[in-house]
Amino acid sequence: MTDELTWAPAWQIRERIAKGEVSPVEVLDHFLGRIEQHDPVLKAFRHVDRDGAREAAKEAEAAVRRGDDLGSLHGIPISVKEHIAVAGLPVMMVGAGGGADRKARNDDLGIARLRAAGAIIVGTNTMMGTQAPAPGEYSWDAEARNPWDPTRAPGWSSSGGAATAAARLLPITIGSDGGGSTRLPGAYSGVIGVHPSAGLVPSFNYSVKMRRNPTGTIGPLARDSVDAAITMQAMAGPDGRDFDCIQADAPDMVSRLDDGIDGMRLAWTDDYGFTSMYAFDESPGVIAAVRQAAQGLTALGATIDTTDETWEDFFLGLGGTMFLFAPPSVASPMPETAAWVNAIDVRQRNWQRFRDVLRTHDLIISPTTQLLAPTIEDWAARWAGNGPKPFPHNTFAPHYTSHTHMFNWLGFPAVSVPAGFLDGLPIGLQFVGWPGSEDKIFRAVHAFLKAYPRDERPPVS
Repeated sequence: MTDELTWAPAWQIRERIAKGEVSPVEVLDHFLGRIEQHDPVLKAFRHVDRDGAREAAKEAEAAVRRGDDLGSLHGIPISVKEHIAVAGLPVMMVGAGGGADRKARNDDLGIARLRAAGAIIVGTNTMMGTQAPAPGEYSWDAEARNPWDPTRAPGWSSSGGAATAAARLLPITIGSDGGGSTRLPGAYSGVIGVHPSAGLVPSFNYSVKMRRNPTGTIGPLARDSVDAAITMQAMAGPDGRDFDCIQADAPDMVSRLDDGIDGMRLAWTDDYGFTSMYAFDESPGVIAAVRQAAQGLTALGATIDTTDETWEDFFLGLGGTMFLFAPPSVASPMPETAAWVNAIDVRQRNWQRFRDVLRTHDLIISPTTQLLAPTIEDWAARWAGNGPKPFPHNTFAPHYTSHTHMFNWLGFPAVSVPAGFLDGLPIGLQFVGWPGSEDKIFRAVHAFLKAYPRDERPPVS
């Protein structure tokens, strides 16, 4: 039963809990044991709330005995990225208070909804860079490692959550994505990473007076497509406390998962017409491997057309518009009017190009990243500005986010799924849709992973 619990999808564990075949306490104790065993290598957790989680598991067990109505995640242990508020746990106040930990007064709204669905919050995952001694530096004694090769990085930002999901220290984790930070760790670590439509998951921070990143979302990291869809469904939908969230009901991401993709039209792009400027030597091989994996969708009834559409580089435009959502500072002064007007126009042109493609296609597919997970030495060197070639814009950031950041800027949903391996390292396939099309995206994700399951288990597991 131990091995079954480790690798079983969360939805199957939840079914077993509901039938009384296994208790929430047994499930929790099993995964706490995995955290204790593997976290010294993976460094995926910042805080583990054993006592709080055990009390919640006992209550979940009592609810089963009472015959209560059980939520879609009843008894499932999860973890949350350390800068997302979890009531009673320290939260990393990124951008407020110099990165200091403060105890969260309330759950973030999406996290409260997961609790309402029965999930048990075990603790918080490490967020790469928050323990750095200085900007641009890393404390590798505290940073998460890639379960496929602990000498490599698992990706930026939602790093600990990706490592946790890949090595199955827990069935599901919650990350955030401000430029690719669920999808890119997902691709580097061989798990699903979800960036939902802007405003699909409501958010409000009771703990500090600060505006949220308008390009940022929160979403699950998981090994199983049904688990990812159920988790998104639990978090999604309008809330009166959030001024910017959607006002209509969330799309149904679960009930039609098994409908398949027969007749679905997909548009493939290697590089969105501009990302070759951010390529490294390995990039052609990564793109070719993901393209070959994506062709498997045609055997499921979908058609794939290679689009020759060319989008414009997002990087300068993104920086030129962010001041609209946050007060200018000494470090980031307000740009000249002509610069931000041009940036807004670039965003409009790119938006229109995606609209044109998605008028004739259901989804756009591409590599999630054209890079492989680097060694921690290479990772640190790249973020310090030292790479295999000079960096456009003098930063590694657009190299890392070349295929993902556009969709944060535009507010479009995008999901990365495991697409196999190259040189023994995971690669990812990205599905992109029009805002509100998560139901369609999850159908395609589920069909792909059901037909081509990625059941490989990392060495650190």
